Amino acid sequence: MSTGPASDDTLPATPWERSPRRRPAARVPLTPERVVDAAYEVLDREGLDGLTMRRVAAELGTAVSALYAHVSSKDELLELMYQRMFAGLEIPDPDPDRWQEQIKEFARAGRARLLAHRDMARISMAHVPFTAGLLPQLERMLALFRNAGLPDRITAVVGDMLSTYLEGFTLEEEMWAARLAAQDGGDGTAAWARMRAEMEAYFASLPPDRFPHLTALSGVMADEDQDQRFEAGLEIIVRGLATYLDEDGARPAAPRGTADTADRGAGPGRTAGGTGHGRPAPPQG
Repeated sequence: MSTGPASDDTLPATPWERSPRRRPAARVPLTPERVVDAAYEVLDREGLDGLTMRRVAAELGTAVSALYAHVSSKDELLELMYQRMFAGLEIPDPDPDRWQEQIKEFARAGRARLLAHRDMARISMAHVPFTAGLLPQLERMLALFRNAGLPDRITAVVGDMLSTYLEGFTLEEEMWAARLAAQDGGDGTAAWARMRAEMEAYFASLPPDRFPHLTALSGVMADEDQDQRFEAGLEIIVRGLATYLDEDGARPAAPRGTADTADRGAGPGRTAGGTGHGRPAPPQG
């Protein structure tokens, strides 16, 4: 049986037999932006404890030494990640008639950005950048508080208070979400339903003569979801601030250009007063 003509290695291959020549992949230049992109990939996958310069380099397919041409240290990388997180978050022009809602909107946006990536609340609490470039954002935040009519002594600490609430709430929220998800192997919904039922039953079973308030509130102690809890805490903060309105006299007029010309874009948090952790109070940028 014929098997066809034998191939002749002395002849060139026909055009339709040739494999297309592959061009080498173009090398994408390494930039600080690409390093931050890769760091976010590692953060979301491994968490802050697993975020190392070596893993970031592996994500980019490069040597660790190549990273240091663009980022001097892990601390600087965390600062760049933080700045990226809050880039574009606008601080509105002060509106004294709706200052409470402006603060709430600001806090909601800050929580959403902290939750957008794993462990960002931890990064926010421990590695907050402060540069001259963020001063315009700090100015806008102070304008919002002062134009509301808050006295200067309250304005000086309210930014720190909001940041502490945002970061602490978000950190706890993430920790419980991870714990509950590990228990039920899903998103944690089933585990939380069981825990909530157990808590309600336990408080309701306490001796009412010894624990009249716990038993009375047993049905509502764990009745709200995280969004409702966050809004309740925010409402308490804003109502508390309202008690200070005009305490030191009439509402101060904002310096010329404060609301109209200052840059926008700060993130929530340490935007006025101390930071609550023994550090100066930089704006979130």
